[in-house]
Amino acid sequence: MILAEAQRYLAEVDELPVRSPGQAEALKSLTGSLPERGVGAAAALGTLLERSRDAVSATTGPRCFHFVMGGTTPASVAADWLASVYDQLGYTWVASPLSVQLERLALDWLKQLFELPDELFGIMVTGATMSNYVSLAAARQWWGERQDVDVSEQGMNGLPRVPVFSSGHVHASAVKVLSMLGLGRSAVTKLSVDARGNLDLPALRRELRALEGRPAILIANAGEVNCGEFDPIEEMADLAEEHDAWLHVDGAFGLFARVSPRTRHLAAGAERADSITVDGHKWLNIPYDCGFAFVRRPELLARAFTYEAAYLPEPDAERLTIGAFGPESSRRARGMTTWATLLAHGREGYRELVEGHLDLAQYLAELVDSHPKLERLAEVQLNIVCFRYNPGDLADGRLDELNEELGAAILEDGRVLAGTTLFEGKVALRPAISNWRTRREDLDAFVDVVSELGDGLRER
Repeated sequence: MILAEAQRYLAEVDELPVRSPGQAEALKSLTGSLPERGVGAAAALGTLLERSRDAVSATTGPRCFHFVMGGTTPASVAADWLASVYDQLGYTWVASPLSVQLERLALDWLKQLFELPDELFGIMVTGATMSNYVSLAAARQWWGERQDVDVSEQGMNGLPRVPVFSSGHVHASAVKVLSMLGLGRSAVTKLSVDARGNLDLPALRRELRALEGRPAILIANAGEVNCGEFDPIEEMADLAEEHDAWLHVDGAFGLFARVSPRTRHLAAGAERADSITVDGHKWLNIPYDCGFAFVRRPELLARAFTYEAAYLPEPDAERLTIGAFGPESSRRARGMTTWATLLAHGREGYRELVEGHLDLAQYLAELVDSHPKLERLAEVQLNIVCFRYNPGDLADGRLDELNEELGAAILEDGRVLAGTTLFEGKVALRPAISNWRTRREDLDAFVDVVSELGDGLRER
């Protein structure tokens, strides 16, 4: 029953709307009180299949361009099923040698894919937010120890504020993590030279000099979310070395630029970082949820995430108690999924995937540029095309309102999925291409939907 539904869905997903016209009604059927008596596994699963078929969003299909969401490769889906069946606890070798071995091997392969140094220690987490959390927890621990304080033991009370610097491209998840770590969202100073948020490098240099040797944290952004901009990571690495600063690279999807010779220069310098964030369920195209944190000094993680009890193994990387180096003790066997897709496609396969999406992004840019009512707002550096609907006869205020309405209409329509953003003060769409299933005809369909809905709103 479940296998048949999975086969049906995967066979049809290339042509499905992202949101079924019957989604709202289907969701209404998923309500009610807990039954007094259970119906049994077969009946429960049958009901789930019946009621979820129209309720599911086909975000794994080729016409979802929102949130930089990847699809799921066949190898990763099958391995993910097996991970659920095996139900391994990935905390320590004692519980699951298989889970730990595959996680360590997959992380080594990822370092090879991204051309990162062998000495970086990797750990798998739920996604880029928790990868930022792990990385910046290590940075906080480092900063505290530069004050001769073990903040994991003594806390931050009485210490000066941690100076954190980034560009205007800093991601909301990194700011959220600063709050989670007790540093505060306002700890980050955003140094921008323009409305796009590009880094003001001279200003950063002045800020670091003003610290007079006191340590700081720098967040470099590899692939911001509006148009795929990159901070000058190499120059930030130079400054970090010169001024005793921790360099963290947030490369949730942008680190994949290093996979292709065509774009490797964009993320040059990431190999010099003290910590790096990258997502698995974006451009790697594996199921939710999965992310990777790479940290140069694992002993900082061991101190930051100390977790001790008489019955637990020592938090020793050599003994492969990897759960003691991150926030989760209950850890799914994510290494199985990552390892399987890397083995299936290899370095060459992922290079072809990335370069295929680079080509598709340029194709979408050409469609936008040739359309009389669409206006591209930025150069396409990677896989995001930032543009808006612009019939040419509206004032800026009304144009922003129209594009807000268009974004809502796209979500309501459901044939494709994309979201709005604010770019240089303009409301715009920011479709991202990161799904292995996406084809040129999907981009043709996307532009047709945007044009059709935009025209309809304009004529009202």
